Amino acid sequence: MTDFSTIEYLKFGNQKQILAYDILTRNTILSNIAEFEPILVGTIPINIDIENSDLDIICYWENKTDFKTKIQSAFGKEKEFTIRETQIDNKETVVANFKIDPFEIEIFGQNIPTKNQNGYKHMIIEDQILTSKGENFRLEIIKLKQKGYKTEPAFGLLLGLKNDPYLELLNYKIDSFI
Repeated sequence: MTDFSTIEYLKFGNQKQILAYDILTRNTILSNIAEFEPILVGTIPINIDIENSDLDIICYWENKTDFKTKIQSAFGKEKEFTIRETQIDNKETVVANFKIDPFEIEIFGQNIPTKNQNGYKHMIIEDQILTSKGENFRLEIIKLKQKGYKTEPAFGLLLGLKNDPYLELLNYKIDSFI
C-alpha cells in the first residue's frame, strides 16, 4: 500500500502526479505548513483525477487562529487566495484556496488529526477499492467524474451503495483487505 503521509510516491507516478510533486516542492507548500501535519488527499494521489482536479491538502490545527495566521502569511499573496471558516460535519473548519499554475490548491484544516479526517479515510478506502477492482473500475470512476459526479457518489454508484456514499464508504469492507 502507498504511504500517503509524504508526497514521495508522486515522483514515480503519472505525468500529473510528477507535476504536482514539482509544484508542491518547488513552492514549499507542505514544508511551509509542516507543523499542521499536512497530507495531500483526493483524486490526484490515487490516479482518478480529471482535467480540472485540484490539489487537496488536509491539516490538523489545535489553535484555529494560529492556523489561519500561518496560512494567510504563507499563501496570502498567491493568485486568487481566499480563506474562510465553515462547519463541516459539525466541526469547525478552515478552508483556503489559491492557484499556482496549473493547479488550484485547497488547504482544509480541522481540529482533528489528519489521518482521522474523512478526506484521508475516504482516499485510503478508495485506493483499496481501486486496487481490488482493477483498471476498468478506475476508468469507469473517471468517466463518471468527467460527467460531473463527485468522487464519493461515483464510487457509490459503481459499488451499488444505497444511501449516503460519504458515510457508507467510511464503513466499506473489501474482502481482500479484511
